Formats: sequence, structure tokens, C-alpha cells
Amino acid sequence: MRGTLVVAMAVLAAIPLVTSSNVALNFLVSALLIALVGQGWNVLGGYGGQYSFGHSAFFGTGAYVSAILQMRYGVNAWIAFCLGIAAGALLGAIIGALTFPSGLKGAYFALVTLAFAEVLRIIASVAPITGAGVGTLITLDLRAEAFQFQSRAPFYWIVLALVALSLVIVWAIENSRFGAWLIALRENEAAAQALGIDLTRIKLQAMALSAALAAAAGCFYAQYYLFIDAAIAYGPWISVEALLAAIIGGAGTVAGPLIGALLIKSLGELAKSFIGEAPGLDLVVYGSMLIVVVALAPRGIAGVLSDRWRRSRLAPAGPAMERADG
Repeated sequence: MRGTLVVAMAVLAAIPLVTSSNVALNFLVSALLIALVGQGWNVLGGYGGQYSFGHSAFFGTGAYVSAILQMRYGVNAWIAFCLGIAAGALLGAIIGALTFPSGLKGAYFALVTLAFAEVLRIIASVAPITGAGVGTLITLDLRAEAFQFQSRAPFYWIVLALVALSLVIVWAIENSRFGAWLIALRENEAAAQALGIDLTRIKLQAMALSAALAAAAGCFYAQYYLFIDAAIAYGPWISVEALLAAIIGGAGTVAGPLIGALLIKSLGELAKSFIGEAPGLDLVVYGSMLIVVVALAPRGIAGVLSDRWRRSRLAPAGPAMERADG
């Protein structure tokens, strides 16, 4: 599976060399952006079992911090990008410190994260530093040092590199003691605690990393579109698409969020091409996909592919073993 994922990333990296279509590149950038936030959600929800409905809080904080630092304080765009990621991670640690020690989990934790995102949306819609209802516009400056480029291809490669880095991080987590602890608390918190695992510390670390990945997507969004407002930054759309990408693709798997993001975006665009720009059409498509996947493939698409790949590797051994026994 690891080799297949490497080949898939190499194919994705070669796409701008084959086509310069802005439509195709915009679509892929959008899908990869969702995959990056989805991977952040996957660390906390897929591996840690802490389902969040408010990852827009981290996405929006990264976007706003990077944009405000550039436009109000003259900070270099690349430095602002890194500081935006750090701000998202810090916010994740703060929210985790306020919720995990009190034992909040399940639906209660999900609602608290949703509440934080909504509070931040309201603050951003009225605060002068964010541009209030007008939003924050980043000045057009087509220079690489300003994190702006003449074509879509460099943006595409940057977000693809961020997604590749997130895949490496999650793969490393999956094969580490930290990942084993995360899965243990996901499966049974009481048993994990009985084994001596510091649940609060592990959850805080997962929350900060999860928030950092979501904030990186927010920083990239601000640089790509050069505009951010409260509804975009802290709106529920990004939280919904992030968790759908992870769950449909396969929560608790390395490739799940990437597979899910590419799939939901592809089906959404296909539906629009056949039916038109009907309001709420994307939600109908996403909801239908979620129902089908939960009913037929609870482990998501990546889980199904992994099971088939494992069976295909074991299948040749059956006859050989039978011959040896005979």
C-alpha cells in the first residue's frame, strides 16, 4: 500500500506537466486543500477517536493570522504562513486544555468544538482587526517571495507537498508508540488509562498536531484566494468537508482523507455538470455518499482497498501451503 501511495503522489505531481488548464488545477487544489484539513481531523478523530465538528476554528485562525500579519504588520508571507500554523496549533492546545481534563468526549466534545468555531466566527465578523464584515484582502503581488505566482502550478505543487508531508506524519504516527497510544484510547479509554497511558497529554498532543494541519490549509487558502472573511474562515463548510473526507475515505488510515477528498469533490463536480448549480446539491451528494459508505464500508474506501490488497497477498499462499501439507 505504501508503494501504491507513493506512485499516486508521483502521478499527481506530474499533472501540471501534462496540462496547464486552470479549471483542472483549481479543482485539484480545492480537493487537496480538503484532504489536508481532513488529515488533520483524521489524527484527532480517526486515530484518537475524538470527533470534532469545529476544525474550521483552526482553519480560520491560520488564515486570519497569516493574512493579518502580512497586511497590517508587513510580515513576509512565508513567515506569516509559519506563524499562522503555530497559531492554529496553539489554539488547538488551548481548546484541548479546556476540554480534556474535564473528561469531555463523544458528542459533548464535538459540540464544544463547534461552539468554539461559532464564537470565533462571530468575533471575526465584528472585530476591526479582521476587517469585520468586509473581510481581509491580501494585496496582489505576483512574486515568489510574496507567496504569489504567475500560474496555478506552483500553488498546486505547494499544497501537494503539504498533503505529502501530512501523509508522512500520519504514517509515522501509525507506526509509533504515540500512534499505538492514540488507538488504545480510541478503542477503550478506561483500559488505556489502566495501562498507565496519560490520556490528557496524548489527547493534547493529537489536538495540537491536528489543529496545525488544519491551520496550514487555512494559511494556504488565504494565499491562494487572497481574501478571507468570517463566513469562509470559520464557516461550517470546511469542518463538514474535512470529516466527510476522512470518514468516507477511511478514518484511521493514512490515505483515507486524500481518497475521500478526491472522491467527494469529483462526484460534486459531476453532479453540478449534470444537474446544474442547484443550491445545496453538494450537501445532498456528500450526505448520500456518507450513508452508502457507512452502510457498506464502515472502515471507508481505504479500509476496503487495504482488505482486498491484504487478501490478494495471502491468496497465493493457500494452495502452496496445501501442497506442502499434502
